[in-house]
Amino acid sequence: MAGKIESRLKELGIELPAGPAPVANYVPYVQSGQLVFIAGQIPLVEGKPAYVGILGDTVNVKEGQAAARLCAINVISQIKAACGGNLDSVTQCIRLGGYVSSTQAFSEHPAVVNGASDLMVEVFGDAGRHARFAVGAGSLPLGVPVEIDAIFEIS
Repeated sequence: MAGKIESRLKELGIELPAGPAPVANYVPYVQSGQLVFIAGQIPLVEGKPAYVGILGDTVNVKEGQAAARLCAINVISQIKAACGGNLDSVTQCIRLGGYVSSTQAFSEHPAVVNGASDLMVEVFGDAGRHARFAVGAGSLPLGVPVEIDAIFEIS
């Protein structure tokens, strides 16, 4: 029988992919006690960037939000792996970090990262509410416009 969170994902029409493999020398997550630190996730689909470009130049806010949402789906895939497949083990999304590749004049970083934040609340309810940062970056891996990392507490 599917758990509460798996049922919620199904209601939202989200099928979680296997957590993307790291693109460099790091692991996708590390657990320390009840905390799980998820490495930065980019908007990959089947190992390839689904979005590339720079906010304020070739990518608009709506596209940036979609890229952030995809990053968050990949974050959830990683926390699922860390929980041995049981997403109901998540007791809290503690923090999201959002990196936005943008022009110097771009200032809507928080709106872009809302694509990830909103999904966490849609999926986990109150346990998805988190502290967060959203900052601009000159460039991100593989030319993607957004990267999201996270810290979760699990039972």
